[in-house]
Amino acid sequence: MKAAEFKAILEELTPKQRKVLNAFLAGQADAEIAASLVIDPSTVRRHLANIGKAFALSNETGEHYSYRDDLINLFIRHQPEQVQINLRQGSLGRPLEPEYPGSPLTAESPFYILRSPIEERCIQEIRKPGALLRIRGPQCMGKTSLLQRLMAAARKMGLLAVRMNMRQAEPPCLDSLDTFLRWFGVHLSLKLNRAPSLDLYWDKDRFGSLVSCTIYVQTHLLENSQQGLLLALDDIDWLFEFPAIAQGFFALLRSWHEDAKNMEVWQAMRLAAAHSTEAYIPLPLHQSPFNVGLPIRLSALTRSQVETLTHRYGLDPATVDVDRLMTLVGGHPYLIQLALYHLHCQDISFATLLETAHTQGGVYSHHLRRCWQTLNTHPPLLSALQRVITAEPTATQLDPMLAYKLESMGLVYLQGDQVQLSCDLYRRYFRPIP
Repeated sequence: MKAAEFKAILEELTPKQRKVLNAFLAGQADAEIAASLVIDPSTVRRHLANIGKAFALSNETGEHYSYRDDLINLFIRHQPEQVQINLRQGSLGRPLEPEYPGSPLTAESPFYILRSPIEERCIQEIRKPGALLRIRGPQCMGKTSLLQRLMAAARKMGLLAVRMNMRQAEPPCLDSLDTFLRWFGVHLSLKLNRAPSLDLYWDKDRFGSLVSCTIYVQTHLLENSQQGLLLALDDIDWLFEFPAIAQGFFALLRSWHEDAKNMEVWQAMRLAAAHSTEAYIPLPLHQSPFNVGLPIRLSALTRSQVETLTHRYGLDPATVDVDRLMTLVGGHPYLIQLALYHLHCQDISFATLLETAHTQGGVYSHHLRRCWQTLNTHPPLLSALQRVITAEPTATQLDPMLAYKLESMGLVYLQGDQVQLSCDLYRRYFRPIP
């Protein structure tokens, strides 16, 4: 397409199409564009499809969004300054270079696969004053990556956004509820670049730890800020191992959410809590944060999403049998990406990957050893998993505590009270020896 033709088509686009196009070229996902323009994600997709048609771009056979890559390439050719740097690096035939899977994906990562409508629902929710999101999914299912995207979206809304991982609380901080909440207050202050000053507000003897922490956060952090705050709490279920702390802290989160209904200062805070299992410690209904707010359950990737990810890794669809890969590992994002990464690096052929997946020489050896180490130190868990394998293909019932812990590891999934193995990889590796 010549420059004059490109310019003429661009000038014919509607104002709304131009806004959608500019956001798309800036690297925003459909859900983020929809949230920023206050429209439905399906409207974003329709606008982008119509823009593609205006530039005479169409999808390749079997693809739904391949015209988007062509649209990016077209703008790189004629108006490269409009195209975000990461999009430029992934275009013009230069394959994206993926990082080794296992770390959370950044908000701009092209290897993050949207699981619509999850992202758009979350972004719409954090627009609400005093919102509470509960994001649940097994380990390595993408909870932290989703939190990263929500934080990026929150900052675009003008909010402050910080993430706190509960696993960072060291043993001395877990001696009591008071020491934990003091650690929490100091850590949150530092995350917000505020000098901690607990002693000005903390009076455990007269008010108790919960009230002291509430006064500190309200007075020192929220009232002194001109911006709202998204507080993303990661791995909160780790606190289940410390029941006294968990009961107090979760009651505190619930009280903050309830205070937002009546106090303007608490409406400035949005809470997003990520966890792997349901709460299995006794919590009074009126003190639990696990029965209020918007619950989000992270699902496995669909076949179409795995195909999209395969394309982003620059792999020839003819060399990757998506159905066989999903039979092996289900739609687990981390396990899928681990396979695609090694195939991208040409470390192994697809046939060999399938054949050796459950062995010590396979691409999943480190992951499987880590699972084995956890199970081996908790014999009831290993025994429960082998019961599930032996019962296959029939679902079985387990003690709720064992079922929750196996599900949090991603080894099983729950259907009501019944438990089934999540994928063939675990069947092959953990099957009982006759």
